[in-house]
Formats: sequence, C-alpha cells, structure tokens
Amino acid sequence: MTGTLRMAGFDGETLEIIAFRLHEQEFCVKTTTIREIRGWAPSTPIPHSPPEVIGVMNLRGTVIPIIDLAHKLGMKSTVANERSAIVVAEVHSMVIGLVVDRVSDILTVQGSQVQPVPEVTSSFDKSSAEGIIANESGMICFLNLARMFKERDVEELAA
Repeated sequence: MTGTLRMAGFDGETLEIIAFRLHEQEFCVKTTTIREIRGWAPSTPIPHSPPEVIGVMNLRGTVIPIIDLAHKLGMKSTVANERSAIVVAEVHSMVIGLVVDRVSDILTVQGSQVQPVPEVTSSFDKSSAEGIIANESGMICFLNLARMFKERDVEELAA
C-alpha cells in the first residue's frame, strides 16, 4: 500500500496550487480555480446572510460575495488585517471572494504527493478536502472548492 491518493486527474499529473494560511494552518487550491488575489478591503454587510458570508464587494463593476473561509471550514472566524487577502475564485460558474490570513506561495506539486485525508471518526466530513500534501515546510490541506460550495449554496449566495 503506497499511501498516495489514487484519483482521476491527480496520479502522474503536475498540479499548480496556491497555498494560503488560515490561523496557523496551511491550505491550498488549484490555481485554475483562482481568478486573482486582492489585498484586504472591507466589504458591505448583507442582512440575514449565512454566517460565513462577510458581505459583498464591487469587483470591477460586478458585486461578489465575500466568504470567511475559516468559518466555512468550522474554524474560528478570521479577523482581517493589513496582511489578509481576498482570494477571488470561480466556483460553479460564480465568482466569490475567500478571506484568508495571507497567501503563502504558488507551488508545483506532483499528483502522487497528494495523500488521502485520514479517517478521524465515522462522522467526520472530509468532503471539502481533496487530500493532504506533506512537504519540507509542513502539511498543506488541499481543498476542493466545488465540493465545499455545493452548486445550490453558490446560487443562494448570488440571490
């Protein structure tokens, strides 16, 4: 047993990822889902929005929802500061902004480096994680934004 993740599109593939920090943990997503990275800017709150929605912002004439990614992942909410960033991503054909503590790096990894997320408990929901990348600087949780934000949820954010 090799311990590597055997998934269509990963095995033998070279992956371009963007790594970022939430609190003291490292996460990443494929660069193909990212439109741009912006410095922190306050957003406009929306009444009665889901708890992970900080508000909305104007991105060159288009209003996009801004998501507290830490809260979405079940962590303590991010307190934005001058080092914070908004990672603008496209999920299910909708553009959203994800607040992160800071962007760490853009990396190239081999698909064989992505290992499966270990089973913690039977009730543990690992659907938002594509896998774990172990490298010399630590562990990076590889997020799958399409599974994390279901198409129905994204449509509700746009409403």
